Amino acid sequence: MKAAGIADPSAAATSATTGQGAVRAQETQESFRTALQALATRLLPGASGIEALRRLSAGATLETWSFDVTGPGQALEMILRRAPGGLRAEGTLSLPDEARVIGAVAAAGVPAPAVRHVLVPADGLGEGFLMARIPGETIARKVLRDAQFAQVRPRLAHQLGAIAAAVHRVDPASLPALPTRDAQVTLDTLERRCRKMERPRPVFEFALRWLRERMPAPLERLHLVHGDYRNGNVIFGPEGVRAVLDWEIAHLGDPMEDLAYLCIPPWRFGELDRPAGGFGSREDLFEGYRSASGAQVDPERVRFWEVLSSLRWGVGCASMIEWFRSGRDTSVERAMIARRASESELDLLRAMTGRD
Repeated sequence: MKAAGIADPSAAATSATTGQGAVRAQETQESFRTALQALATRLLPGASGIEALRRLSAGATLETWSFDVTGPGQALEMILRRAPGGLRAEGTLSLPDEARVIGAVAAAGVPAPAVRHVLVPADGLGEGFLMARIPGETIARKVLRDAQFAQVRPRLAHQLGAIAAAVHRVDPASLPALPTRDAQVTLDTLERRCRKMERPRPVFEFALRWLRERMPAPLERLHLVHGDYRNGNVIFGPEGVRAVLDWEIAHLGDPMEDLAYLCIPPWRFGELDRPAGGFGSREDLFEGYRSASGAQVDPERVRFWEVLSSLRWGVGCASMIEWFRSGRDTSVERAMIARRASESELDLLRAMTGRD
């Protein structure tokens, strides 16, 4: 699973302020571990406890933990995703609904972690779910550069195209109620967000007009869309893709959104001449999609979604400055993301003029 942001849970208490605050943090940590251990023993009869508990993310509302459940002659390698207070970022699925999506796509043949348990109030752990931990690499720069992936890299764009086709074949009837976000809804939402920005961004305004003039015809039928389909949200092994992660913004929409999002420059991580995630060409990606779905890919529709996706990323980056200035999140990472809005402006200009 993702290695970035690993934190030792034992450090959570010692890094708190001294005095009663530190004591409360320690008590909270201990109660969390006790509740998790009790749940683990219910899931694996005869289990002796949990080991190797560590936090994989440090989000304000969402936590991801890795741990092992030890039992007689076996061990379960697990991941816990939870929102202790039940809060999620705006526009994301609840964790129980995300778990249902993961279960549905896995049942349909999409490589995804197996969901082991959806938390209930009696578990005392908040909202969330447990899933199997899958070994592998999610750090894109390693996948794009390390020798262990050299043999499989030329095949990854084709493979990701085929997996995207499997995602889009999932029967919506097998899914929880998902939001609908087609091109029109997405563009309207981004325009509203642009209007709320403190300072004007002419490139964003140009992109809004460019997109309005090229709005594709509505689809007869909407499909499941991952919504954040990119390297960083995929576990890789030397043989290729092992699992697709982070289904929290899954929705019903245009399948070309997923193909396009993988191709925008931020997810190439410096490999700009390989548009499909830094792995290969758009043609490789499209051929993988065609071979698995039998459907033709309209490059112009994908191009529209690439511009729309670059605008979406740019607006998201630009909004981070308000998080930083308001004190909501004063981390260096947040400030660095805010600065990347200027990169998106350049990406938009190149995409709209056909120079990418």
